[in-house]
Amino acid sequence: LRSIFFIVIAFFAFQQTFAQRNYKGYNRFGVQGGMTLFDINTDNFITKQSEGFEGGFTTRGAFYNDFDIVYGLSFYNSKVGIQADLPAGGTQFVDYTIQAAQLSFLGSYNIIVKHLSIEFGPVLNVNSKMKLDREQSEDYIISGYNSITAKDLEDISVFNFHLAAGITAGLESFRLSAQYQYGVTNMLNKLNDQDLEEEDFKGNSSTITLGAVFYF
Repeated sequence: LRSIFFIVIAFFAFQQTFAQRNYKGYNRFGVQGGMTLFDINTDNFITKQSEGFEGGFTTRGAFYNDFDIVYGLSFYNSKVGIQADLPAGGTQFVDYTIQAAQLSFLGSYNIIVKHLSIEFGPVLNVNSKMKLDREQSEDYIISGYNSITAKDLEDISVFNFHLAAGITAGLESFRLSAQYQYGVTNMLNKLNDQDLEEEDFKGNSSTITLGAVFYF
């Protein structure tokens, strides 16, 4: 909670600073939301991409020539499935939910000013544990292991950095967007400190976001 509070304060402080600096150009504050497709790229587990959602705030301002600066604060509710062995035999994907706050700072190249642009840049992600959706799945053994349970995987790394790239298109006050984020840090690294059966957990997040932005 302290980390998320810090991100919120940092976002609004930066938003006010940039708005004052950019008073001679356009500076639009917006609300965004959309659907997410989340997965973990890893050799340790068999995963299943799942749907979630995101929403938050964004600011777009003119920077230099055909470039804008886009920065935002978003809240993500992502889901992913990891295959586990059932006590009675067979396998099943157990579902996890990860809640996160993201602070993004993107450069935007305008193909058509105020209507069509491509965007790219870094994202700081602060997330919760990878929480099991069903308590009944806690003792299921993760496929490929002898003693690692579904419950053991909940405690993942809190701070992660992503690289984002995407495209937005629409009107001056409304745009549709598609974005891909790749986690450059190992989001499973904290599992390596838990004395589990495996000693080399590595996973990078993969997130596709399809959404819309309304500018005021």
